[in-house]
Amino acid sequence: MLEKNSQESGVRSQESMVIDLSQLFNGNARLSDLDSYIKKVRELAGEGNEIILTGAAPVWLYLKIAHALHGKAKKLIYKSPVTGDVVIFDHSPF
Repeated sequence: MLEKNSQESGVRSQESMVIDLSQLFNGNARLSDLDSYIKKVRELAGEGNEIILTGAAPVWLYLKIAHALHGKAKKLIYKSPVTGDVVIFDHSPF
């Protein structure tokens, strides 16, 4: 579900984490379980990291998770098998 990558660029280190949303649920995602999905992803994301969301999940789940990570993640990316990486937001000063 979670993959960590540490990248050195100059003197600063950037932590990036891949979170596979399809691992949050078995079968179909349930709206009634939304709070637990959000809680789990916020715990995994940590503070100020670059987060990459991927995996087969409903659009509503991606939208709610993106909203929950705003202000918590420095950068949020959606990794699409069709379009590649799509930056949702980037609050990095660099």
